[in-house]
Amino acid sequence: MLSRIASTLVPLLGSLTVTTDGDGPLAPGSIIAANHTSLADPAVVLAALHRLGVEPVVMATAGLWRIPLLGRALRNGGHIPVHRGTHRAAAALDDAAAALAAGHLVLIYGEGGLPRRTDAGDLAPAPFRSGLARLAGASGAPVVPLGQCGARRLSSGSSSKQVAGLLTAPLRRPDLHVHVGAPVHLAGDVPAATAAAHAAVTAAWHTAVRRLGRPAAADGSPST
Repeated sequence: MLSRIASTLVPLLGSLTVTTDGDGPLAPGSIIAANHTSLADPAVVLAALHRLGVEPVVMATAGLWRIPLLGRALRNGGHIPVHRGTHRAAAALDDAAAALAAGHLVLIYGEGGLPRRTDAGDLAPAPFRSGLARLAGASGAPVVPLGQCGARRLSSGSSSKQVAGLLTAPLRRPDLHVHVGAPVHLAGDVPAATAAAHAAVTAAWHTAVRRLGRPAAADGSPST
């Protein structure tokens, strides 16, 4: 349901393009690891994956389940709430491992949060937390790196700017790009596996940036 809604709404807000490093479908039981830059990028990612015939189980902050309509859609879709900073947080990895074992694809954001930057410029992925590597190690699942660029032009900054951005997006129609990289199998201990996953997602993000023709700033991020 969420994927269908996203695939309907996102083309109304911007111009979405999608590329992949492979021609075949994503293997069942894979982890999709994406970079997280905006409250709008989950919709962009879901719309892009829907084009590829993929409707993943999403791991997301548990607070979203308290939003009436969205919470119902999340529950009905079997998505996984992450209770960050509580003793229940580890249970999300168990639920994700069970979903992978059942053949579902699981979408996870390795950064575990949004950047503090307030302008609309895109950022390279922040350092990852250990959950992605621990899930991959426990399940043996391959990790599919996904990089997205442009979502911050839909929604970023203060609450008022985010609302304004979404309201004006149909007129501005910002360019959005999602690139799906080749699957990787994480090896080594958790820190090494975390670093490898971060590198793979960062490479996919750079491909998305190049596809949009964004010039790089001094820190390696696309300039605004």
